[in-house]
Amino acid sequence: MEGVTEGVNNIDISSDTSQKRSRIQVSNTKRPLFFYVNLAKRYMQQSGEVELSALGMAIATVVTVAEILKNNGLAVEKRIATSTVDMRDSAGGRPIQKAKIEILLGKTDDFDEIMAAAAEERDVGEVEEHS
Repeated sequence: MEGVTEGVNNIDISSDTSQKRSRIQVSNTKRPLFFYVNLAKRYMQQSGEVELSALGMAIATVVTVAEILKNNGLAVEKRIATSTVDMRDSAGGRPIQKAKIEILLGKTDDFDEIMAAAAEERDVGEVEEHS
């Protein structure tokens, strides 16, 4: 889990977030679930909102990430959109349709306090480990 947190902390998201919405395209095979949870928290700290997007089997992962953030009091749903996307088979064969979901989450009023409390709790735990 520490490797996931370190990976999220090392990602540079300093691009112009004032005009461009923070968007995470979720895959159900490439990264662990909490990588996306931590990345979404980071994006919400930077720009106040994050859009989670997924196709096909990764939709369950997006919904789970959104629910974790909501249940922890960090995010509120602003918009949910579903659609289908035309794609080609892996060999460039016949066209297929895949389900797509986009969930726009915004920070809650308590977001900054919850994140500060979690950071303080983490710092206290690290001090106790080294004692």
